Amino acid sequence: MGNVTSSVAARFAFFPPEPATYEVFPERGGEEGRLRLSGLAPEKNVEVRVVETKAGNRVVATFWRHPAARFTLLYSHGNAADLGQMLDLFHELRAHLRVNIMSYDYSGYGASTGKPSEFNTYCDIEAVYDFLKKEYGVKQEELILYGQSVGSGPTLHLASQLHNLRGVVLHSAILSGIRVLYPVKVTFWFDIFKNIDKIRLVNCPVFVIHGTADDIVNWTHGKRLWELSKEKYDPLWIKGGGHCNLETYPEYIKHLKKFISAMEKLSAKQAKQSSQPPSAITEVKHNKCLRFRK
Repeated sequence: MGNVTSSVAARFAFFPPEPATYEVFPERGGEEGRLRLSGLAPEKNVEVRVVETKAGNRVVATFWRHPAARFTLLYSHGNAADLGQMLDLFHELRAHLRVNIMSYDYSGYGASTGKPSEFNTYCDIEAVYDFLKKEYGVKQEELILYGQSVGSGPTLHLASQLHNLRGVVLHSAILSGIRVLYPVKVTFWFDIFKNIDKIRLVNCPVFVIHGTADDIVNWTHGKRLWELSKEKYDPLWIKGGGHCNLETYPEYIKHLKKFISAMEKLSAKQAKQSSQPPSAITEVKHNKCLRFRK
């Protein structure tokens, strides 16, 4: 068993871009303490923050504000990316979805301190979520967690603990670390990112996006996560889509907009129900990349 553990640890690795694709520095002539991200033009609706985690690391986060937003997207990116590579995507998502976006770099990625690890990604997302609550007043009912590839790990870790989330998006997600390498049928104690177990604890609508030609994480990972979801939202299987190019397909943004619209309608419906007298309320139910060493 020890040899298997060593083998998995040796073959799985985090791949932060080296060097980082951006720098963080104080904004000149602006508000004291305000930070800038290189490559990001000055904009009053984007704030750069540094958040301390319970593991003692300092992670860089960016808050993209939309003036008409009803929801905030907490975005956990893929394995071989950092915030500097995601700027164009966040511009597009904010504009098309009309949402706020909170994005962050894992420990050891970009300008975030510390070393990448499964445990640290959990500490990272917990710290960023707490920051969202305290600094921006974001409630669970207004929050959608978005996890891409390895980002599905911290996403489902947090989603399994929050019972009033508005929704979860899983983009090229993994069932677990070992299951990317081997088609195992059971979960071993030494596995990492045990999404196959945590998805069963998520109570909000889950929207799964996966490419049918993904040669890094087979699309059956997404299919199984969708099957195990309690509150299933119609999945998007992008025909011919790979692991790192789903954003280039027109159906990607189209279906994301439909999901956001559905969540807005759900919020309005629940708000209407909660405003009715107790006796009138009836229960309603609704149905950039991961890499491994060769």
